[in-house]
Amino acid sequence: QVQLVESGGGLVQAGGSLRLSCAASGRTFSTMAWFRQAPGKEREFVAAIRWTGPNTYYADSVKGRFTISRDNAKNAVYLQMNSLKPEDTAVYYCAASYGSVGYRTYDYGYWGQGTQVTVSS
Repeated sequence: QVQLVESGGGLVQAGGSLRLSCAASGRTFSTMAWFRQAPGKEREFVAAIRWTGPNTYYADSVKGRFTISRDNAKNAVYLQMNSLKPEDTAVYYCAASYGSVGYRTYDYGYWGQGTQVTVSS
């Protein structure tokens, strides 16, 4: 059974940092990604990484502040979030795909349950 389990969310002041983790069990995927969904808004792409190779992909809104990384041995992916802003407040979801990097929710067939990130001003 495939399972994605996120952790690391919480409450932080603006300018602070958080590190999200996503552990994948059951399968090794080609692409892992992070999405987020703020109240009343659609789920949006944040970052993605292929399971092989150095390339990473980011939404413009987080470039230079967020870093996605992976640990192949642990079948895990991480999102280091620095210089957090109140507009980063959202539920963050880990997503996985057997295909290439995509920027839409329908590009990913597997999802975690989400972890809340709240940035206070």
